[in-house]
Amino acid sequence: MVYLYILGFVAALGMALALTPVVKRFAVAVGAVDAPNHRKVHTRIMPRLGGLAIYLAFVCAFFIVLPVLEGYKAHVVWGLVIGGAIITIVGALDDRFDLSPKVKLLGQIAAAGVVVAFGIKVQFVMLPFGDGTSIGWLSVPLTIFWIVGVTNAINLIDGLDGLAAGVSAIATGTILVLALMTGNVTVAVLSSVLLGSILGFLVFNFHPAKIFMGDSGALFLGFSLATLSVLGFKQATLVSFVVPIFILGVPLSDTFFAIVRRTLNKTGISVADKNHMHHCLLQLGLSHRNTVLVIYGIAAMFATSAILLSTVVQWVALIVIAVTLLILQLGAEAIGIVSKSRRPIIHFVQRLLSMK
Repeated sequence: MVYLYILGFVAALGMALALTPVVKRFAVAVGAVDAPNHRKVHTRIMPRLGGLAIYLAFVCAFFIVLPVLEGYKAHVVWGLVIGGAIITIVGALDDRFDLSPKVKLLGQIAAAGVVVAFGIKVQFVMLPFGDGTSIGWLSVPLTIFWIVGVTNAINLIDGLDGLAAGVSAIATGTILVLALMTGNVTVAVLSSVLLGSILGFLVFNFHPAKIFMGDSGALFLGFSLATLSVLGFKQATLVSFVVPIFILGVPLSDTFFAIVRRTLNKTGISVADKNHMHHCLLQLGLSHRNTVLVIYGIAAMFATSAILLSTVVQWVALIVIAVTLLILQLGAEAIGIVSKSRRPIIHFVQRLLSMK
């Protein structure tokens, strides 16, 4: 079975390497380009639509593997492929025509609805040290909320060359490892193919980028990661409830801090700013490349925590969660992602030290 994962990964990697230059030329030809402005880091016009290459590589590679694949769940595959097509088309149209937020949201909900229609749903709500409780009809809105939320979270971190692609690759690799640990063939194959697609595209997207993934890529990757996390961790345990959140720790934490920051500043949750994680690291003096590598490191920390959570007893899992969240809060305060002056834990530690 391992050879199938390797075949899927290599096929997707090769397809992405071949398709990305073609998509780059296509993006320029149709005018799907990204012009610099006051919110963006790049200083020259860049082709986008890179997500089209990722999606096509993903689909083509999967169907290369399909003839020799056994024991997979067809409804899961078609839910991801059809929903992914919808989200990629919506993103591609936005890359070219700058769709309104409402139209993009409707597209995201439609893609999530396809996933739900194929039977992929969050089935349990879990409380610490308790048994999973089936949530019945609430599984539908909760699944749609999760998919739309993660999709937009990945979109929010797509601000530097290779950032969203690299973080998504780390998250996909984590899902792949956990799927292999649990013997989930469907998720393992889909994850290996998605990972190859992302890494093939990343060759052209890492700093200095030759093409951007655009909304077509960010939305497809967010959609795929959200769907795969639901597929891989549906059982009713504390770990299965927390692990998907840790796998997607970087985009979800950045989104959370953005909501807190904008609420405190009373600027409106949907109002864009330049205080995301990557902006704060750049303001500290890190280079473009080093900023991306630091965030890769943070994503790897979350990935390691997610894997640890899947291998330890519940009380140790709670300690891992607490330590990871403490490190996250300290890091957020250090770079000023919420506020340059509101640093409650750091100030508390400083007061304790001054009392000695």
